[in-house]
Amino acid sequence: MLAGNFYTVTTQSQEPGQVSVTIELNAAHPIFQGHFPEQPVVPGVCMMQTITEVLESAVKQKVTLKKAGQMKFLNMIDPVKQPLVDVTVSYKEEDGGWKVNATLKREDKTFMKFQGIFN
Repeated sequence: MLAGNFYTVTTQSQEPGQVSVTIELNAAHPIFQGHFPEQPVVPGVCMMQTITEVLESAVKQKVTLKKAGQMKFLNMIDPVKQPLVDVTVSYKEEDGGWKVNATLKREDKTFMKFQGIFN
């Protein structure tokens, strides 16, 4: 949904139970005209969708968020100043769903932390 337009994956590595990608944000994407003009900020819903898409790519199936136990937005992402973001998604199959821990960060700056369950 967002991959290939809002962001592109520049690097990816995967091992059992974890996938790490670096994404490059498209600062010219129309969403930033409304969020916010002259001060672009990646919307939280886009961060969450990115986690969902990275998980789907790793587990090779569509998933739906069932429960967000923790969703912390710690710093804003300005796609002009911070076009590259590292996304790490750790996942474990549990009770017919996926238990997930994820972070969006770059170097020592963490933008978002997430813990939850996907079906």
